[in-house]
Amino acid sequence: MSGAYADVNGLKMYYELHGEGRPLVLLHGGVHTIDLTFGPMLPALAANRQVIAVEMQGHGHTADIDRDFTIESLAGDIVALLDQLGLDRADFFGFSVGGLTALRIAMLHPERVDRLVLASTQYQLAGYYPEIQHSELPNGHLRLPTPADFQEMREAYTAVSPTPDAFMTFLPRVSQAPNTIGEWTADDLRNVSSPTLMIIGDTDFVRLEHAAEMHEILADSRLAVLPNTTHMAVMRQPELVLPMVSAFLER
Repeated sequence: MSGAYADVNGLKMYYELHGEGRPLVLLHGGVHTIDLTFGPMLPALAANRQVIAVEMQGHGHTADIDRDFTIESLAGDIVALLDQLGLDRADFFGFSVGGLTALRIAMLHPERVDRLVLASTQYQLAGYYPEIQHSELPNGHLRLPTPADFQEMREAYTAVSPTPDAFMTFLPRVSQAPNTIGEWTADDLRNVSSPTLMIIGDTDFVRLEHAAEMHEILADSRLAVLPNTTHMAVMRQPELVLPMVSAFLER
């Protein structure tokens, strides 16, 4: 593994390279790091391909900058990084905010995306269950992150961030990123030409009906629903997720 920084769009973006072969870009979830989203799966994913694992604006080793968190800007950062690395095309695997970022790249730059894995990803705000957008809900609501989840994210952030004391300032900033997809349409989704694997939990942020709608709109897609699984638990089940993803990424 080698870790490095790239200057893209005003960011010093941290990324890691693992393995050799066909390129696969990993995009973590909001308020996550590479390790928190992909750690248990990364060695297997890099066994026969080159993995490019990125930490996006303000996440992990990548310092925040004075710029709004939008999925559009995050997607532009990843495309700029691929340009610097000399990669015309790659497979993408994104979770949550990382899934939204990968999906936007596939919408705007379909020629850059080979195969696409979207975990816990919607294409419209209506794809969320209504309760996810209501911050006044009490802790312990079925679909919301638990105090233990937030503690895990805080520990991952403070362990590697260049601003370890800024977690509580950073959290509400990145939490607004999904709200920036409001203008995406079914026609945008139809522009995705890549074979796509969608994975959600049966108790995810994403409505099952919305995932089924995406499955119908996308030209070449598969949909997997993990049983007894919340949003935060989707990527904690490598024994379920990894075999599906590995089989899908094989040509």
